[in-house]
Formats: sequence, structure tokens, C-alpha cells
Amino acid sequence: MAVSIAKCLTADVYLLIVSILLRCIYAEIATGSSTGGDTPHRRFEYKYSFKGPHLSQSDGSVPFWVHTGNAIPSSDQIRITPSLRSQKGSVWTKNPIKFEHWEMEVTFRVSGRGRMGADGLAVWYTAAQGLTGPVYGAADQWNGVGIFFDSFDNDGKKNNPAVIVVGNNGNLVYDHQNDGTTQSLGTCLRDFRNKPYPVRAKITYYQKTLTVMINNGFTPNKDDYEFCAKVENMIIPAEGFFGISAATGGLADDHDVLSFLTFRLTEPGQEPPQEEQEMPKEEKDKYEEEFLNFQQELDKKKEEFQKEHPDVQGEPIEDLYETVNDREIRQVFEGQNQIHLEIKQLNRQLAMILDEQRRYVSVLTEEMTKRSTQSGQVPNQDIDSLIAMQRDVLNSLNDVKTSVSTALKQQADSAQQVQHATGGALSSYETIQHFNDIKEHLHVVKRNVEHIIQKNPGPSEKVKCPEFPPLPSCLSTTHFIVFVVIQSLLFFAYVMYKSQQEAAAKKFF
Repeated sequence: MAVSIAKCLTADVYLLIVSILLRCIYAEIATGSSTGGDTPHRRFEYKYSFKGPHLSQSDGSVPFWVHTGNAIPSSDQIRITPSLRSQKGSVWTKNPIKFEHWEMEVTFRVSGRGRMGADGLAVWYTAAQGLTGPVYGAADQWNGVGIFFDSFDNDGKKNNPAVIVVGNNGNLVYDHQNDGTTQSLGTCLRDFRNKPYPVRAKITYYQKTLTVMINNGFTPNKDDYEFCAKVENMIIPAEGFFGISAATGGLADDHDVLSFLTFRLTEPGQEPPQEEQEMPKEEKDKYEEEFLNFQQELDKKKEEFQKEHPDVQGEPIEDLYETVNDREIRQVFEGQNQIHLEIKQLNRQLAMILDEQRRYVSVLTEEMTKRSTQSGQVPNQDIDSLIAMQRDVLNSLNDVKTSVSTALKQQADSAQQVQHATGGALSSYETIQHFNDIKEHLHVVKRNVEHIIQKNPGPSEKVKCPEFPPLPSCLSTTHFIVFVVIQSLLFFAYVMYKSQQEAAAKKFF
């Protein structure tokens, strides 16, 4: 009995020792995988990145990048294409990328007024710069990989907006009709248009595997990424260029890129890339001398400005410049003021026309009454119809004046709202709604003028009036109506042209 108990104790001790050893081995394996593991070393590469503020220089260029087509750099973003039809634009790195593994984080915004947009935006890594072409504003038959954010459904399968990964060895022609689905290596459906926050895409190429992660822009959390696509065993050129392009077609969106951040990835166990060698002393002294000259010139200009403007001394320089919101509000306010003045001018001209028409009708009525009194005859039916026609014209002109007055009042209300909104941001929806109301009233005025033209009889239908004694020289009815119609059409064409110009100018800010 004692022997069996000793054996049991010995077996328990062996089991305890084995379990302890196994736990130690598992802990070492887990620690090694968590510390060394597959987590690469990341290093930020500023020469292949851009980010606001102060994104562009005074001459409109972006450091280390080149932009082509309709791309418009600004201080805080690059507008690859504005929301106009048939636009193309792109930005590319000036220098090729010479590291094997990389990761890029792209922050962009795609916005438009319509329910559907077009055509889309593309992020590239190619052996050569595809500055312009038919594939989202870049060249076709590229050698590398393109990640396409397609917002227009060309094949009609209702599978857009979508993110599509397409690789190419330089011989493939992109299949536009099928939205590239026949050539895609990976895809996911993601709606990236008109989001409350900018959309973010994290694209990683590591150990011959391309991974695409998307932040849909529903929350301000920058790290809220979702898996989109993964392509394994992908071979891309050893050296290439990063680029972003976009294009519009019959429909249009604003394609804005807020930042493009590039990171070099180094495999675990390998030494991180060494920092760039220090600049030669001669070149360093040259740049320091240029900086000192620039600083002295800047200080001199500041002193001159303070002498010329003593009232702004002590105030921050940044407060002297208007922000983007202030500029937009000012442009809207100036445009509405211009429309307001034009409508007031039209109202005054219509008032003058009404006075002339009333005077013409009164003179005609007096002459007919005097003629009938002298001859003792009642005016015939033709004369009555002529007087009735003139009164109809008078009533129609009154309707036109009422419509213009309504539009004038609506414009004044809009201007007041813009003035109240100067301290804050005015919602774009309210502004667009006010402009639509104004256009609607102007269309009513146009229809009323056309109605006057239709009711006015043509030359073949004119009523033969009795001969009257010579009246004071005045404008005939036909010339008067033609003058009113031509003047009104010219004015409406001018108003519409000015509104389109203001809307086009607003898109670039």
C-alpha cells in the first residue's frame, strides 16, 4: 500500500514538472511571436508624402510632387478634379520609390450634388508616371498596381461605388465597360461619396502581399479601419512612382485629397534603414546664408508694413487674412447683392413700361370716346377688341411686375440670412435652396413675357383700326412689345450667365 502511494506521488511530481516546462516553452514562443513576429518597422518618408496646412508653395507647386491636368493644389488639400464635366487630373511623386515594402495612408473626400457621381479616383504604384490618360485620368497599360475608387456603374449591375484592385504588366487594356471586374484581383463594395468625415485608405505592400483597409468616414476615429481586399503573391516593379488621379464624365464630383502619407517597412530582424548622410558643409553654409537673407528681407518687410499700417500693430498677422469659410460667405454675399441690384433695375424698368402702357391705353380710350361723341356712333367690335387686348397686355405686365417683386423680396431675405451667417458657417443646402427659389421666380417672369408675346397678334392678324387724328409721336405697340421682350431676354440671359459664373468660381474654393 505504501509503495502504491509513493508511485502515485512520483507520477504527480513528474506531471507537475512537465506542465511547468511546457508552460515556459509556450510563454517563450508567445513572447517571441509578439515581440519579433510579423510586425515590421515603419519609417515615415516625407519625400513621398504631402499633408496640409501649407501644402502648396506660393507658385502653386507641391514639394517633391508634380501635378497635371485639372489638379488644383491649395494650402490644405489638392483638388484632383473639380465637379465639372470631362475633367482629368493627377499628382505623382517626382522621385521613384526604391524600397521593397511600403505602406501608404490616403485621406480623401469625394463629394457631389447628385445621387450618383462619376467617374472616380485611383491610387497608383507604377513603374512610370502615368500623367494623363483614359483610366481615371491616368495612362492605360501601366506596369504596376492601381486601386480604383469607382463611383459610376458602367455595367449597370448596381455594384458601385466600389473599391477595385487591378494589376497590370504593361500589356493589359483596362475594361471600362465592365468596371474592371473581369480584371480585378480584389474588390469590395464601399460607399465613399458625401461622407461626414474624410475617407481614409490604408494600402500595405509587405512580403508580396497587398492589403487594402478602408475607413468609411462615418466617425472621426482615424484608426477605425475595415478590411476591404487582400492580394497574395503579387509581383510589382522594384522601383516605381506613387500617384493619385481622378476623372469626371457626364456626371461630376469634387475629388479632394487631404493627405498622402508614405511609410517604408522593414522586416523584423533586419536593420532599419540608415538616416540620410549629413549634408556637405559647403552646401549647408550656402543654405544657411540663403535662409539668413530671406529672414532679413522678411523682417524688413514686416517693419515696412507696420510703419504703413500703425493701426494693426500688436495684432496677429493671421487675423488679417480671411479663412476659406469667410471667403465663401463673402462670394455668396457679393453674388446675391449683384442679383439683387439687377432685379431692382428690372423692377424699375417694368414700372416705367407699365406707366407707358397705361398712358397709351388712356389716350386710346379718350380718342375713341371723343371720336364716338363727334360722330354719334358707338365704337365697333374691332375697336373694343383692340382696347381689350391692350388691357390684357397691361394685366400681364402687372403679373410680371408682381413676380419680379416676389423674387426681389426673396433675394433680400437671402441676403439677410447671409449677413447673419457671417459670424458662422452658412449651410450650403440653405444657400442652394435660396438660389433655386430665385431661379424659379425668374422662370415665372420669363413665362409671363412669353405669354404676352403669344397673346399679341401677329402682323397678319392685326385689327384694322379707324383712322384717328394725328397723336403725339410715341412708340408703336409692336415696337414696344418687341423692345420689352428683347430687353427681358437679354437681362435674363445676363442674370443666368452671372449666376453660372459665380457658381463656377465657388467650386474652386
